[in-house]
Amino acid sequence: MNPPASLHDRGIIARYREYLPVSHNTPVISLNEGSTPLIHSPKLSARVGRGRQVYIKYEGLNPTGSFKDRGMTMAVSKSVEEGARAVICASTGNTSAAAAAYAARAGLDCVVLLPAGKIALGKLAQAFMYGARVVAIEGNFDDALRLVREIGESTPIAIVNSINPHRLEGQKTASFEVIEELGDAPALHVLPVGNAGNISAYWKGYCEFHELKRSRSLPRMLGIQAAGAAPIYHNRVIEAPETVATAIRIGNPASWQLAADAIRVSQGGIDIVTDEEILAAQAWLASNEGIFVEPASAASIAGLLKTVEGRGAFNLGVIPDEANIVCTVTGHGLKDPDIAKSQMGKIVTTPPEKQAILDLIGLT
Repeated sequence: MNPPASLHDRGIIARYREYLPVSHNTPVISLNEGSTPLIHSPKLSARVGRGRQVYIKYEGLNPTGSFKDRGMTMAVSKSVEEGARAVICASTGNTSAAAAAYAARAGLDCVVLLPAGKIALGKLAQAFMYGARVVAIEGNFDDALRLVREIGESTPIAIVNSINPHRLEGQKTASFEVIEELGDAPALHVLPVGNAGNISAYWKGYCEFHELKRSRSLPRMLGIQAAGAAPIYHNRVIEAPETVATAIRIGNPASWQLAADAIRVSQGGIDIVTDEEILAAQAWLASNEGIFVEPASAASIAGLLKTVEGRGAFNLGVIPDEANIVCTVTGHGLKDPDIAKSQMGKIVTTPPEKQAILDLIGLT
């Protein structure tokens, strides 16, 4: 028996159609993205203190394992509506996976430009398996995006990077879900920042629901960049960005000004965390809260912990007692298995005997 239509989540366009630039003529290309869990984090809440409650928006449970699916359902749906027969994107990995998956769903060709040798294995495998034409360039993400712009201007191939405004329209729906679950916007929202589209999209969504009286308040937006790829923090283009967090290894964000405006208007902040802090936060979140995220996602957790310890650029004292704080984690941990493997302990082999196992694990 099929479930009632009201119980079948058909993705963000079906759920939020009235808030999105779609019409009855828009073919909806969906993999049932969205509706990701907002997980209460008791141990983070305890570390923040003063009765404040921390929630993790786990975007790694989208169909291709990252938040990019929210924007891609919109970008590809509108591309099909406009008659595109192929899409193209530059990517540090997650965008390529999402673009390839949604293009496959729509029956479109997909071309992805990746920085050679700079893409996590899990994401690269996805792009190939979904059938994309993968081109590795000798350069970084910013070089790839420049080439995508040039190709998009001279060919009938639709660009599905976040310079496509439909991407941010889809991504803003994550803030709608946060408001619906909490009953209001949080006091503080912490996000990793790479190409800066996500923090811009969340702020757009929060403002729209606030204007519609769907929330009583607006959050402060705190963006976290990797120390080796922090153009917004340093207010200058980083020519050769470097960080273990490949998803945010970007030196000239496409949505720089939108993100800067969101941070300024919300009276939030921008901060940086080191690779060591990112990896420590990734391990802490997995081993303490059971949430496994890729390194870039852990930047938001590392940034919050830095703020709690009083070492950050943002003053946590402006957040009221007993307020809600949300951290977005943008991608699943299996996106970057090589990083996880490098942090694994040694696997010890033992004879297949009960006592040998008990002796090894030390629980006797």
